[in-house]
Amino acid sequence: MSPWRLLVTRAEPEANEQCLALAAQGVFASVLPVLEIQPLPVTAHQQRLLANRYDAAIVVSKAAARLCLERLAGQPRPAEQWFAVGEGTGRLLIEAGLGAHWPLQGEDSEALLALPARTCALAGPAPRVLIVRGEGGRELLAGSLRERGARVDYLELYRRACPPGSAGEPAARVAAERLNGLVVSSGQGLEHLHALAAERWPELAGIALFVPGQRVAAQARQLGAQHVIDCQGASTAALVSALAAHSPGATS
Repeated sequence: MSPWRLLVTRAEPEANEQCLALAAQGVFASVLPVLEIQPLPVTAHQQRLLANRYDAAIVVSKAAARLCLERLAGQPRPAEQWFAVGEGTGRLLIEAGLGAHWPLQGEDSEALLALPARTCALAGPAPRVLIVRGEGGRELLAGSLRERGARVDYLELYRRACPPGSAGEPAARVAAERLNGLVVSSGQGLEHLHALAAERWPELAGIALFVPGQRVAAQARQLGAQHVIDCQGASTAALVSALAAHSPGATS
């Protein structure tokens, strides 16, 4: 059995899926989602975007992939080239018959921008790109694409809400279940964890915090987290690799 005992905070259904995968690796994990995915109503603007033609579509999360595929049921695809920020999202697109690409190293905007397939897909003059996402986020991705001459549209399909919970609940769970690590999947997830922890945040700031990338790591340190571990991706595989490389009480 692994010495790690984790609090997994990502949205459902990914939270339970990750806990089951961790259990198969001998890692105990407890679920406390700090993000709730709320689909946005179908609008005429969304339908217009899906009826457009793009050189590439970039899907930033599993939630975005699922909702986009629902909206595309029985409709022509708005792009021939599809890209995903991470493997889990990319697999959903592949299963739906879309030829998706994603970075093999890293699951962030920088890794996606470095993909050779992405460069080839947007090699023409003023390429059109559709970014499929929730409300807000991935501004670096859009900004970088625009700097390279692309015209970028956002297809926003959901919002990330903070589920109801009592103040201090994350710290209470950590104490009750003797947890020694926290897992967040995004910057907004970290913000919600911090808010839910309330005045008990200092209790959490002293234990290992596993984050998906450098930007969230910097954000965590600004909030006072003392032991931040960059998994270089939000997938379970990336998390398991980070767990193997660190021991409780010896994190950095």
